[in-house]
Amino acid sequence: MHQVANQRAPIICYDVDCLPPHNDEFYQRAKAGMEKIDEVLVAPRDGACFQVPAGHFFRIVSVDGPQVGDLNLWQADNLQERFYSGKTRQLHASHVSTGDKLWSSLPGLRPLATITQDTLDWYGWDEDGGGVHDVIGTRCDPYTNHMLHGVDYNHCCHSNLTRALAKHLHTSVEQAEPHIHDVLNVFMCTGFTKDTHQYFMKASPVRPGDYLEMFAETDLLGALSACPGGDCGSSHSDDSTPCYPLLVEIYQPHEGALGDWQPNEVNAYGGRHGG
Repeated sequence: MHQVANQRAPIICYDVDCLPPHNDEFYQRAKAGMEKIDEVLVAPRDGACFQVPAGHFFRIVSVDGPQVGDLNLWQADNLQERFYSGKTRQLHASHVSTGDKLWSSLPGLRPLATITQDTLDWYGWDEDGGGVHDVIGTRCDPYTNHMLHGVDYNHCCHSNLTRALAKHLHTSVEQAEPHIHDVLNVFMCTGFTKDTHQYFMKASPVRPGDYLEMFAETDLLGALSACPGGDCGSSHSDDSTPCYPLLVEIYQPHEGALGDWQPNEVNAYGGRHGG
């Protein structure tokens, strides 16, 4: 017997119209005259940490060639509150751009950062259904690589992020690893195949000078990996693909630019869960 397709109309799961609208005027005003106060260069096939005070901007910049980056974010004073890619995907879309927010894990569930400028926003959706800056891929990791290929490869993004966080925290990699989480795949071009609905990647359109800019809605600790897949258009998790550094730039708005803005508070749910 043939199964009959469900003809009922799809329903968007969350009423996102209830979210506060993106206040582009505020962010543009805050950016005017901002000053770069720090930068961190992330070497190819490696990772590095950076810190962004609340109310500051940061940019992830392509500098020498087409390169994808895997981003982790934490609330700087509480590493248990970290970027929640799944909820971000549900509240916005499979790929994020200007005006979207990066949400934190439960029970915090608040915006960690807001995307304020995306120089690849022109890309949209291509003929394969691919888009840029996805929150669906998890990060390349040595466990899956070993399972599929039987080799230990220590420069997967998971390992790069782990080493970077361990260095920043002055801890062992064993202590740092549990804090590593699913990522924002910066500059990565991905989607799902139309026939089998499998996750695919294709060469990123990013070129030197492109950047993704965000505003820190709270004090942030970030870690960024320059993926061993390079532009992720040919291979993944190996040393054969051309790779390039990524630059993280931190910007401070000029005095008074934020007006009465205050960092986001954690979610106001009472927390009793019916108990």
